[in-house]
Amino acid sequence: MIKKIETDSDLIQVFLRGDESGIERLFNRHQDRLYTYIFFLVKKREVAEDVFQDTFIKALNSIQKGKYQDNGRFFSWISRIAHNLVIDYFRDQKKRKMISGDEQDENIFIDTNNYNIEDHIVNKQILNNIRQMLEFLPTDQREVVVMRNYLDMSFKEISRATGVSINTSLGRMRYAILNLRKLAKEHKITLEV
Repeated sequence: MIKKIETDSDLIQVFLRGDESGIERLFNRHQDRLYTYIFFLVKKREVAEDVFQDTFIKALNSIQKGKYQDNGRFFSWISRIAHNLVIDYFRDQKKRKMISGDEQDENIFIDTNNYNIEDHIVNKQILNNIRQMLEFLPTDQREVVVMRNYLDMSFKEISRATGVSINTSLGRMRYAILNLRKLAKEHKITLEV
């Protein structure tokens, strides 16, 4: 007999009926993708972990209080919570004038297992260049690039997560690409192996 795959909605209902394993399975299903999204926005492991935990706590409280509207879009909903917490973090940092960005990013862009050492070095430099250039993009453009290219979200999902129209999401991506190309050209940065 084939076991039916539980949807996010199913797992929420399991939790609401009193079985905490439902919420645990739901969070486990989305934790890697959500953490990656947060990390690429804040660029600091400790901050990403704090925002990640706060996101799940806030989501859990909302579900328990009946504030979650089940429309089959759990990841978009929880990534919107994370997005708002990241904005709060940056606002707080701006007030304190303590923004810094010297942590190293994980290499999730390219699978370097199949490359020789020279390709690995070149790819590492390209990834470093991209990471550095992303820092110069406005937050809304950087966010769309991360969601689309690194989290593999559709523009529909991005629009729901950020609270803007699909056309606005597409426009932000277009401007981000133009800005990245301009930066690469100005600084003579190669983006190809």
